[in-house]
Amino acid sequence: MVVTVVPWALVALLASVFIRGGKLYALCVGWLRLVVWAGGWILGIRNQVLGFENLPTDRRAPAILLAKHQSTWETFSLPTLMPHPLAFVFKKELLYVPFFGWAMSRLDMIHIDRSKRAQAFAKVTQQGKALLDQGIWVIMFPEGTRTERGQQGEYKLGGARLAVQTGAPVIPIAIASGRCWPCRALVKRPGTVVYSIGHPIPSQGREPDELMREVEAWIEAEMRRLDPEAYPTPAASA
Repeated sequence: MVVTVVPWALVALLASVFIRGGKLYALCVGWLRLVVWAGGWILGIRNQVLGFENLPTDRRAPAILLAKHQSTWETFSLPTLMPHPLAFVFKKELLYVPFFGWAMSRLDMIHIDRSKRAQAFAKVTQQGKALLDQGIWVIMFPEGTRTERGQQGEYKLGGARLAVQTGAPVIPIAIASGRCWPCRALVKRPGTVVYSIGHPIPSQGREPDELMREVEAWIEAEMRRLDPEAYPTPAASA
């Protein structure tokens, strides 16, 4: 990653003067494909996707992906696995990461100031709706940050609120990456990271808290199915 990110980011920054949108996104996803390939070759980590048929097939169909977040690995892998361009919602501090963040700033993503919650959600709603109208899927990690394997964070309502306001369905995704790429751990382990994609959950006519409770219940129950040894107790009922 260290060897490749600088030249790739410089190329992306230069290219962004001439191209934007899908072409620039594809260029940057090319680097992610290299990283995922290297993760398999160097670390022995592979990806397996279950429920791929649950994703919308219409090229213009909107979707909001709400995913479990245990490691950095899925942030690299998800854009390479999904059939649509993705727009991540992330904290603006990532834009200050040399080269990597600079290139991200040129993509159609939603970066927010988490210290200004009202303004942040207004930005998510405005930009999210515009991106969904373009056929770009918005992806959020409802727990807000990475959680340790076997742990459950607080599911925040931002993704559900965006879904209710836009009418886009929510697609829950359980990801068991913690056993291979532990949260904040230097040592990685070979193995298979399983992504389980749930059925789309309609958002129209729903309340955000009710919708998020359904998302949380499905993801946490599925996590215990995918990685039972990490969860000694069943998921709490939503």
